[in-house]
Amino acid sequence: MTKIEWYQRNDEKTVHIAYLDKKAKEFEKLINKQKSMIIRGANGRKSPYGRVFENEEIYFIENDGSGQIIAKGQTGTIISSNKMTENESILFIEKYAEKLNLSDLQLKRWSGKKFLCLIEIKNIKEIEPLKLNRTNNMDDWILIKDISDVTDKI
Repeated sequence: MTKIEWYQRNDEKTVHIAYLDKKAKEFEKLINKQKSMIIRGANGRKSPYGRVFENEEIYFIENDGSGQIIAKGQTGTIISSNKMTENESILFIEKYAEKLNLSDLQLKRWSGKKFLCLIEIKNIKEIEPLKLNRTNNMDDWILIKDISDVTDKI
């Protein structure tokens, strides 16, 4: 019998916390509508690949060490690649370059990954900051049931 985890697709929607690249000004670009998608990738199928779906709540935190969740939005279209070669990965990213609006360092980071997941972001808005109670999870994408489970008001 297969064990069903809470994050697998069921009647409840998953809540996501995604780290944004401060040096690349990802948050600023999303708020100012200079980009509409974020990217994640790895050489294996790692979150959020296969675990993020359209119309789910997503919160954003910058990778600046502040631990503050500063915005929230909603996921739109999700595009997950099949296993790719390095060249296929580069072409995949180029196809969505305008929506991703990646910095040169980001382009270098994500190009060549075997699995890529592109997440459209809709209805992003700044919120009163929340303090993330981050424990052992060192990922840049966190799956939770409810934002109040992992945050405190500042």
